[in-house]
Parts: sequence; C-alpha cells; structure tokens
Amino acid sequence: MLNISGINEGYVLDHIQAGMSLQIYHDLKLDTLEDCMVAMITNAKSNKMGRKDIIKVECPIDAIDLDILGYLDHNITVNIIKDDRIVEKRALALPKEIKNVIRCKNPRCITSIEQELDQIFILTDEEREIYRCKYCEERYRGHHRRRAASRR
Repeated sequence: MLNISGINEGYVLDHIQAGMSLQIYHDLKLDTLEDCMVAMITNAKSNKMGRKDIIKVECPIDAIDLDILGYLDHNITVNIIKDDRIVEKRALALPKEIKNVIRCKNPRCITSIEQELDQIFILTDEEREIYRCKYCEERYRGHHRRRAASRR
C-alpha cells in the first residue's frame, strides 16, 4: 500500500480521470505556487472508475481557482482540508463564466487586437457544455471534455 502523508491545509483532488493529473497540475498552475507541496498519484485503483488519479496539494485554501477545475472536469471531487481533517467535500459544476483560462481563436475578435483584455467565456449551453466568447460569441471547442469524448 502506498502511503503519502496527510496534509494540514489544502486540497485532495479525487476522481481525476486516469492520466489527466499532470494536465490538471499545469492548468491549475500548481508549479507556480511557492511554498506549496504537491503529490500526484496516478493510475490508482478505483471501484467507481476502474483507474483514477489523485492530487494532494498542501497550500492556503484560496490558492486554487475551483472554477478552473470545474471547467477542466466537473466530475472531480474536491476534499478541502483544514487542521488535518476534511472539512468539506465539494462537488464541482461547470462555471457560468471562465476568465483567462482559454483564448478566443477568432482573429477578428477584440481580444486578438486588445491583448490586455481578459479572455472571458460564458457558458451558453449547459447540457452540451458549450462556451462562447463574451465579446464575439465565437464557440470554443476545447479540451475540457476529454472524459465525455472518451466514453463515446
């Protein structure tokens, strides 16, 4: 049995699709957090999923943007840890708006010209998980639905 010590304050991200933890590590910019410890467990056995990844992050609670995580994969379970105990289990949802996570690919969009503008996408179809640029309404076709695509 693999044993990774507990954490005093931070997160345990559970039920990550097997093989996706490194991508999530980079998308959450965990490599840029100073004085934070990160442990990744890949390809762990799971009754629910067959195989899964887990990420443990010891950091201040406000250091991670859970909206980004909800966009990347809203099936991930977030366990919030304080004083060595799970104080909350948070289910994620698709965020209504995401900011500076994805970029508009429309060359005529104002964000292509005004580089300092925030890249803002609005969830326009929750059932089909479609996001559109706030400025030009360009539909985003991105990577965040790899899990759903892999099931088909």
